[in-house]
Amino acid sequence: MSKNRREELAKAAEVYGSRSFDNYAQIRSVAEQIRNSLCHFLDEGDECVFLVPPQGPFMAQNYRSMAFSVAGTGFLPLEPISFGLAVNISGDGDYMRLVMTCRKEGEKMFIMMENALTFEVDLPIDDKALNEINEAIYQHLFSWFTDRVRQYDDGQYGTGDIGFDIQRIDD
Repeated sequence: MSKNRREELAKAAEVYGSRSFDNYAQIRSVAEQIRNSLCHFLDEGDECVFLVPPQGPFMAQNYRSMAFSVAGTGFLPLEPISFGLAVNISGDGDYMRLVMTCRKEGEKMFIMMENALTFEVDLPIDDKALNEINEAIYQHLFSWFTDRVRQYDDGQYGTGDIGFDIQRIDD
């Protein structure tokens, strides 16, 4: 009797594994499309956005599967997945990491940016949705800088806000 239960458990784990791989593949595809379209949106020439890990040190390069929060976990968990977008903010070696978390529900993807904005897009993602995400990312980053400058100019810049992860990356 225990063999039947083990087989049932193995089948359940196989279905889980299939769904978790589908979840990862869908999220990775959306992340890569966001990276590519955002780079084109910001600068039609140079590569200026990279997929990086959501935490820890990073370089100006695409980390492929290591850019996702489930990297190195062995059996892929069936859960929302985070990744980092390293955006060149200076035209030089300064990059700001923006953490995105994606959750797939049916044929929709919910994309949360820095615990601030959430986008609900239909899958497969289309150019209209990518353009809206690009504009929102740009406005979010631009506002972060202009708000800090305004706060400084008004003498109210000591808020204790941790802010973004900005790094200088030398070639």
